[in-house]
Amino acid sequence: MTRLCAALLASAVLTTAVPAGAADLKIGFLATLSGSIGAMGQDQYDGFMLGLEQMGGKLGGKTIEVVKEDDQFKPDVGVQVAQKLISEDKVPIITGVSYSNVMMAINKKITDAGVFLIGSASGPSPMAGAACSPLFFSTSWQNDQMSEAVGKYATEKGYKKIFAMGPNFQGWKDALAGFRRYYKEPFVKELHTPLNQMDLSAEMAQIALAKPDAVFAHYAGGLGVNFIKQYRQAGLLGKIPLIVVATVDGLTLPALNETALGVMTAQVWAPDTDNAANKAFVEAFEKKYGRIPSNFAAQAYDSAKLLDVAIGQVKGDLSNKEAFAAALKNAKFESVRGKFAFNNNNFPIENFNLLEVGKDAKGRVSMVTKGVLLVDQKDAYHQECPMK
Repeated sequence: MTRLCAALLASAVLTTAVPAGAADLKIGFLATLSGSIGAMGQDQYDGFMLGLEQMGGKLGGKTIEVVKEDDQFKPDVGVQVAQKLISEDKVPIITGVSYSNVMMAINKKITDAGVFLIGSASGPSPMAGAACSPLFFSTSWQNDQMSEAVGKYATEKGYKKIFAMGPNFQGWKDALAGFRRYYKEPFVKELHTPLNQMDLSAEMAQIALAKPDAVFAHYAGGLGVNFIKQYRQAGLLGKIPLIVVATVDGLTLPALNETALGVMTAQVWAPDTDNAANKAFVEAFEKKYGRIPSNFAAQAYDSAKLLDVAIGQVKGDLSNKEAFAAALKNAKFESVRGKFAFNNNNFPIENFNLLEVGKDAKGRVSMVTKGVLLVDQKDAYHQECPMK
């Protein structure tokens, strides 16, 4: 018996068919859509809906109804709305999910119910390793990987004294693990700040006192905006190199603008990623929404493209879950990042690029590609996943 069959038998009571209605198929979209860090979920939603719109409201030839839910960045709320999508809306697929704390709370409940989960942002390490699932697929990355890339960059730059800081949650722990995989020097200081701490003035003073070669940090959304602004206000930006993950991106740059110039990061995608699919995506996104897309919009757009191919391959019949899982695993579509393939754990095998906050061809502050750091990278946990 395959692992997928076993998972489905264990969850047979909770597995239900999509009800008849105006749409052929319902898909749940669950993300963080409110609060100071709700921009990520909104960009995910906008990217996904743009892909759906471009395909005439259909995926795989089937008319789609999207049921949108906000987890409010609260794991308990995430569990409640996921259960609602499964039990009341009876969706066979849930996509989105913005942050690791929510993902860790909901992923097993979703897949144990026989529902497919297509993540387009967070990738906690347990889900890439021993807790992998044949019903979970990621169109983003495993959390450690961006940090692995900038850890390699820090090593190549010859930095010997690095000050590390981030909020105390799973995403920061994964970021540290990834960075240390490629950066072997001891940290001058390692700080784990409370998750919602906004005043970092005391920490900025510690950085100034330590006089490190560089600072490595991970603050997302509104926390990232706050961190970069306080870093500049403390007179550190431009004086002590700043290397970040998930801190400067298309979500935070509109609020930061030139304040963030010169900050270095890594990603699998940037607005200037050079391929035809991406050029068309960026142009369409800017025309529809009036802003430069973030990588989260790009990853969610890719998830719509992925689902279009996979749903089409099974002719809209998701009752055979093994067949649909295989269709997802082997789907060939034009990704905005270029080539796209899943590893054994259903996370992508992909390149990680060095990005700098700079000016684009139109003179706007944006993420600018500076080179490739890691090629065809597989996450560090895939060998712990029992799937082949």
